[in-house]
Amino acid sequence: MPDNVPPQHPVSRPIRWWGTASSAVQAEGAWAGDNWYAWERAGHAPESGDGNGFAERYRDDLALLARWGFTDHRLSVNWARVLPEPDRVDPTAVAHYREVLAAGRDAGLRMWVTLLHTALPQWLADQGGLLGPEAEEHWRRWVHRVADEFGDLVDGWMPVNNPTSFAQKAYLSGTFPPGVSSLPEFLQALVAVHRADFEAASYLRASGRPVCANESLTHLVPADDSPEAAAAVAQWDAVVWGSWLSLARSDEYADAFDHYGFSYYAATAVDGSGQPRPYPFDAAPGPLGYVPWAGGLAEVLSRLERELPGRSFVVAELGYGGDDDAARADYLGRALRHVDDARGAGVNVDGVFLWTGIDNYEWLAGDKVPFGLFDRERRPRPSAELVRQLAPGVANRRDSGHHPDEV
Repeated sequence: MPDNVPPQHPVSRPIRWWGTASSAVQAEGAWAGDNWYAWERAGHAPESGDGNGFAERYRDDLALLARWGFTDHRLSVNWARVLPEPDRVDPTAVAHYREVLAAGRDAGLRMWVTLLHTALPQWLADQGGLLGPEAEEHWRRWVHRVADEFGDLVDGWMPVNNPTSFAQKAYLSGTFPPGVSSLPEFLQALVAVHRADFEAASYLRASGRPVCANESLTHLVPADDSPEAAAAVAQWDAVVWGSWLSLARSDEYADAFDHYGFSYYAATAVDGSGQPRPYPFDAAPGPLGYVPWAGGLAEVLSRLERELPGRSFVVAELGYGGDDDAARADYLGRALRHVDDARGAGVNVDGVFLWTGIDNYEWLAGDKVPFGLFDRERRPRPSAELVRQLAPGVANRRDSGHHPDEV
């Protein structure tokens, strides 16, 4: 399917939130007490080191993003760093994250916080992770702790990063800790992590700050015309879309989230055996195995409006991984135009967060697949300048004060 949207057309409609996104492990490196640190040491992933040095350079980095016209930044707080033991808070860790959040605000950014972005405390992993007998209670206490320690400096919440992807990588493909490949455990984890996300959202709404989901979504197509492929797509759809839409429509959680955000990187074809295939078929996959196709973003936005008409949506993660910066610029340019067109058609898209501002650690690829608008030396790539030029209505719009508009 061709993508006929011109890549270099300015975004004409001002948008509410224009940001970048990162995670604690990827920007600061794994913490000795989290399960990604153990995963690295066991040889299952490249060592993250200090990520991209953000832990030391956060003031300059956040100021750089603000100067480039961004108004928002999303980061995660490392659970294991703040709570090295179930009932012991590390005051140094609390002070660090408070300083980071304050620095972002001082730079003029609104700061969004994610409570779970891949890494769990090793003490929780040893108890079975989110499938452990006390996981719900530990999660509840973590949510309350983050709200208490950091809530006064937080402008928006995205509780769990990509819940479906979290469950899939940890319990189906086994590429992330604990490295399990079991359909029953995957389905159990899928339910557990989504319920954790919606429970956190329900609690965090009382903070008065916007609460946004961040689902990992894709446009699904059958790889061929066979009934087997059609059936496989339906199974995938039940996981990628149905697993969270059922909660979003339930009486219990219908009002949990103010906004439904999502990560988009590519569309997915599914063959008769249920295996994913790169799509579009005539395009070359990138270094992570998928085709970075901006056209799928338009399909996802259109479906979201059909599934949840009139709700607010956020592109919570959008990026291009690879060395070809011209391709990155083309992809992001087309994607931003698709967002603009969707908004013109009546889809309520309130924000876009790019992945990522500065090259960081990429889980299984280390530093081999750059996503940043800036490299690790903080030098802007041509794509950074193009993004700034393409989105004048976005980048130049800033609300007064630190806090987002009322939800």
